[in-house]
Amino acid sequence: MPKDWKDAKQGQEKDEELLVKPSVTRRKFLQKTAMLGLAAAVPASLLTLGTAIGQETTGEEGSSSKNGSPRIPKLASGTIVDVPGVKVGQVQNEEALTGCTVIVLEKGSACGVDVRGSAPGTRETDLLNPINSVQEVNAVVLTGGSAYGLDAASGVMRYMEEQGQGYNVGVGVVPIIPAAVIFDLSIGSAKIRPDQQMGYEAARLASKQPVQQGNVGAGTGATVGKMAGMKRAMKGGLGTASRRLPNGLVVGAIVAVNAVGEVRLPSTGEILAGARGEDSNIRDSLSWMIDAATPPVPAGTNTTIAVVASNANLNKVQANKVAQMAHNGLAKTIHPVHTMSDGDTIFAIATGGVDASVNLVGTLSVEVLAEAVVNAILSAKGAGGVPAYQDLR
Repeated sequence: MPKDWKDAKQGQEKDEELLVKPSVTRRKFLQKTAMLGLAAAVPASLLTLGTAIGQETTGEEGSSSKNGSPRIPKLASGTIVDVPGVKVGQVQNEEALTGCTVIVLEKGSACGVDVRGSAPGTRETDLLNPINSVQEVNAVVLTGGSAYGLDAASGVMRYMEEQGQGYNVGVGVVPIIPAAVIFDLSIGSAKIRPDQQMGYEAARLASKQPVQQGNVGAGTGATVGKMAGMKRAMKGGLGTASRRLPNGLVVGAIVAVNAVGEVRLPSTGEILAGARGEDSNIRDSLSWMIDAATPPVPAGTNTTIAVVASNANLNKVQANKVAQMAHNGLAKTIHPVHTMSDGDTIFAIATGGVDASVNLVGTLSVEVLAEAVVNAILSAKGAGGVPAYQDLR
């Protein structure tokens, strides 16, 4: 087997002849699944060619623009800070390949949550249940470091207390800071994790500046396509996007993509990042599972975490429904999703100001979150010996 992924790419033709079960290129994979009708591998809706709202797509790999040059997906526009009342701060350790992203709310905001993965690492999610008393949160933390990384939320809590933000308990305030983590200990350093100081600094840096994407914040050590193990994985990252309607409604999303499955372009089904075969080409997760080429992926070693936000007038009950609907944005882009090895968690925030139905906000959240997932993959850069989409296109 080649020594690294760059050598693998150069030795593709030679290696392909030696494989008993060769992996396929993105184009061949789409052609074969379309011909065979493998709906379980690639649903027919994903094979429909077209242009997703807010972004230009490529169709099959190798398709060309009018001038004959290959086209690649483009980043969807906007970031979550386009939503009024939302600020974002990020800090990362580029050597240890970990970091945290803090979504700071200028005023307390309604918040809901929906956890679909079977191995979550979270804080203050029970409080978001509609039957519980606290109605607003002050910030949300997305962080690396597995359960250790939840410590970053304490630093955010300290910063928000200094700003006088939190639930008034008579003798002071108690900032309400839900959090969720990804497992990134398999890349970089497993001994360096986001801590209180990192969380405090990320909260202090929170601003309305457009959010940086890729290997930043909670996405610094994110990886995807681990159905065949970390040696065949690709780089995930942090992504964000937003939409604005003529009536003033703004819906945004931010996500740290660290899935066990691959990430696909919704409009074409093209696999952007996933488990690589020995020839460096990407092979779909379903065929890895069917072939049982590797032992099962350890539980809790992945997870995609996100926040969707809007300036809609929603209460906590309605925010929880939006969080539930938003998971369809992950289902459109990540395959498989919500596995026993993922702790997929989505928070939904509503800062208020515009009347809008839950159906509208939830449906837009699906689309914007799907765009943010794709943005994360397109923006990621190879790190820790793990290649990114930019390296293999």
